[in-house]
Amino acid sequence: MPALEDADVERVRALIRSVPSGHVTTYGDVARAAGLGNARMVGWILRTDGADLPWHRVVRADGSLAPHLATEQALRLQAENVTVSGHRVLLRPLRHVFPA
Repeated sequence: MPALEDADVERVRALIRSVPSGHVTTYGDVARAAGLGNARMVGWILRTDGADLPWHRVVRADGSLAPHLATEQALRLQAENVTVSGHRVLLRPLRHVFPA
């Protein structure tokens, strides 16, 4: 993975903080909005520096939850009135769109 600058990390963190309660975004959406090369970089940032962020609002491109955190992620999303079915959310009605 290419080296990330501190500015990249802070951009990703700010984008994730901007996702409103009751909405979700994808790793790829965050990566595109942050100008990063791929979605895996977003996952790495969340894994290493995301404990204080609403990480549960970031899902996979198909709406599925992070496999290793699916139960906790589902509980947090449901607490925000997001319907989770089979460890997946419906992206279309809930997807947060970042300003261009």
